[in-house]
Amino acid sequence: MGSEGSMCWGRPAPAVAPYVGAYTGYRMEAGPPGVHQGVPGAHLTVVLCLDGEVEVLANPDPTRPPGTFAAMVGGLHDGPARIALGAPQTGLQLRLTWRGARALLGVPAGELAGDTVDLSALLGRRAGRLMEYVAEPGTWPERFARLDDALAALAARGRADRGVRPEVGYAWDRLEDSGGTLRIAELAAEVGWSRRHLADLFRRETGLAPKAAARVMRFERACDRLRSRTRPPLAAVAADCGYVDQAHLSRDFRDLAGLTATQWLAERPAEA
Repeated sequence: MGSEGSMCWGRPAPAVAPYVGAYTGYRMEAGPPGVHQGVPGAHLTVVLCLDGEVEVLANPDPTRPPGTFAAMVGGLHDGPARIALGAPQTGLQLRLTWRGARALLGVPAGELAGDTVDLSALLGRRAGRLMEYVAEPGTWPERFARLDDALAALAARGRADRGVRPEVGYAWDRLEDSGGTLRIAELAAEVGWSRRHLADLFRRETGLAPKAAARVMRFERACDRLRSRTRPPLAAVAADCGYVDQAHLSRDFRDLAGLTATQWLAERPAEA
């Protein structure tokens, strides 16, 4: 676990790790009004506000309405969300896996693609109880431990990966293991499906087609490297993460984040 400034990072307990990749506790002071670009990645985003709210100005899917949330889930997407800045806020952010959407929230991640949904619409009264539990006084590590307990209980009540085609899980894991660099034609051949059939079922479950999922996996890995304590050069990150060159990664920042890498980094502290 690492912390810097107003943020603290933690890893979920083993029982929760298949469903949540990381926890972040954060505090944001009041500042001038602005807009934050919510960039794509290989995880859904769950935000639990301990004070303040998240105001989503525009979803990645423009057909989905904006909204203001105290507790929300953002589905997988391959374009930026626009989120209001300026009001003070304290909260917890979770990197939810697509398997976690089924196991913890009871819905396929595909139903949340490109959208932001109030947590209570998915969990009902359990969302309020979860919020009350994690909001109890304590340090960030203590809150992370309470999250572990609460999410493990949700997983025990859920359906885990029942209903997921094993070929879809295999395809996602192969893409993830390759860092998003595996060719989709090769992946389809391994699964034994046509590219079209794979794309249809993969998108229905996760919210992204395999090619888009591979792209955001690679991009998330690059963003994590750029935010590491050493802050490596963009060219080195591009080479390490499977990009053709630095210009290729720069294009992904423009397309997926709506920002340059320099602009994106200026908003974010380095992680441990």
